[in-house]
Amino acid sequence: MPDTEPNETQRLLTELNALLRLKTTVIGMKLFETVAEMEAIPRIRRPKTKHTTDQIVSMASRLGWTVGITAADLVGAQCQAVIGLTPRDEAWRRGEKYVGVWHGTQQDAQARQEALTCVPHGRFQAMAVSPLDSGRLDPPDIAMVYATPGQMIILINGLQYRNYRKFEWSVVGETACADSWGRALATGEPSLSLPCFAERRYGGVPDEEMLMALKPADLRQAVDGMKALAKNGIRYPIPPYGIQNDPSAGMGISYGKS
Repeated sequence: MPDTEPNETQRLLTELNALLRLKTTVIGMKLFETVAEMEAIPRIRRPKTKHTTDQIVSMASRLGWTVGITAADLVGAQCQAVIGLTPRDEAWRRGEKYVGVWHGTQQDAQARQEALTCVPHGRFQAMAVSPLDSGRLDPPDIAMVYATPGQMIILINGLQYRNYRKFEWSVVGETACADSWGRALATGEPSLSLPCFAERRYGGVPDEEMLMALKPADLRQAVDGMKALAKNGIRYPIPPYGIQNDPSAGMGISYGKS
């Protein structure tokens, strides 16, 4: 008889969704050194036309698909470079095509390009995304969680419950995927972003959602931390206390007697 017990990933996602009541599918992303490795993933879909990486990511998070791509499947060098599938050459670095659109001068455009955190080029030839609970990436390099600001701060509090560290995240503006999956893939660090114009226009990310990209081990740490916080009465949703009420009773529980 096959084992019907939930695996660790399924338990993790069950706990995460119970704690945060997420409405968007948690997904994984993985880079591959060869195209053949990516294409060997069970039930992998391959695009038939050009897309942005934002669209590919949302095919997994919004539609539940497992999708694999190479540089040739992406619409331009910006998407390709963030995940290390094309080099950041001089033309890419100068960013002249953004002048008069996203930036007032070439110097501004170049400063933005140089600020992006990208996976180094040369090692990887392909990338795939898939719902985390599918287990097809086994394991992914990073997990990605779309959440509202209220959900996200509880997730961050969970990450900080033990082995506290101050998180300092960037906002590059356009190409915010460099703040999330680009940074997380390149550094291994939990990476929060405000999804940019392209992610919302082409990837369909709703106004209210932010994105956290992090290693599966960090997601487990966050969930364990959130479970401990929930026992202390700190959980999502955060009920409004009332702006005209005496906060003493609530503050005494959450912040200690004063």
